[in-house]
Amino acid sequence: MNSLIPTRIVPSAQPADLLPRQVARNFHKLVDSGAEIRAAGEAKDDPTILLSSGYTPRHEVSLFDTRFYLTNVLQNPALRFFVAYVVQRRPATGRMEVFPRIFYKDLSLVWRSASHMIATDGDFWIGKGDVKILARGGYEVTECVESTTDLPLEIQTALEAVNRKTRHARKDEEALYLVLRRAPGSRTAPYRDFTEPRRRAAADRRNLINGGRSIARFTRKNDPTSLVIVDGFEPDFAKGIIEISESRSAMYGGKLKRVRILSRNQKVQYQFMAGPKHVWIIPPQATTVELSTYGVRTVDVVADEDLFVPGYEYHYFDETVDESEHFSQIPKGFAGELSEHANDRADASAWLDAIPVIRGFRRKVLGRRRKPMFG
Repeated sequence: MNSLIPTRIVPSAQPADLLPRQVARNFHKLVDSGAEIRAAGEAKDDPTILLSSGYTPRHEVSLFDTRFYLTNVLQNPALRFFVAYVVQRRPATGRMEVFPRIFYKDLSLVWRSASHMIATDGDFWIGKGDVKILARGGYEVTECVESTTDLPLEIQTALEAVNRKTRHARKDEEALYLVLRRAPGSRTAPYRDFTEPRRRAAADRRNLINGGRSIARFTRKNDPTSLVIVDGFEPDFAKGIIEISESRSAMYGGKLKRVRILSRNQKVQYQFMAGPKHVWIIPPQATTVELSTYGVRTVDVVADEDLFVPGYEYHYFDETVDESEHFSQIPKGFAGELSEHANDRADASAWLDAIPVIRGFRRKVLGRRRKPMFG
């Protein structure tokens, strides 16, 4: 039966004020009391191998009706991540269930939940959530909607706080195989356990943001000044600042502000990231309280992806190789200098700083003192 998902505007969740051994003890008590661990990867047949292999949680965060148990942060050559245990009560039976997931930090500095993985013949790829089918040049093209894996904005600060507690992350190349479902090399789409909760939520059209249509688009290709946001969905710089937090990033030159802001109609929330030189926007989210077993919202917000280019974005250009091997996620003609921390990432400020909503944020929020709703 379809239903309207409640909404709520809340302050960011905080890590539980517990010692790591207390978190571990609470988690073991949960499992010993009958909560089923439902792994999707190689640990599926014996999920307890996760605990015996050193993936015991050390931190706990709660949001709405979901608890998140997190290991200390881990690192492999490509990702900084947690093994996360998403704990929810099964509606049909009332029993508690535990879903091991991988929460990883993206280039845009947002924490995401991997949907699956591909690891075949030297190829390694993390599933980026739901997909959309586009028509290009007479062909159908499948594209990932990466924002569908973004963890709630309300726990991003907590995840970053836990991340900073670990000065030297343990190197680990086994966890992803144990936790994530492996797909064949031809499959980018996630599996049903990721998509079905989204389908159920969308079945009641009252849950759709702007009727499922885009809330923001560029009216002219490759023109950042042509952004149009649907009336009511603009960030409310005057009265909608929910909270402001701080973190640090070597890539972005030091201190970062994270500013969470409601839209004027209070239907969506934005998170602006502001470093010493860069400002960019994390894809907006609904304020719905329903989370899937991946820890992500079941309702998403559609908008032009070029609005959410991070301060440094992937940009590979080598004059010594064929042009077909060049790759950039920065709109053509707007890539700046390469990052000194990563030679495949270029400065996207030329694009970002011309976008009207970012200019407005610099002027109306960074340029003056604003009192947030929380904090």
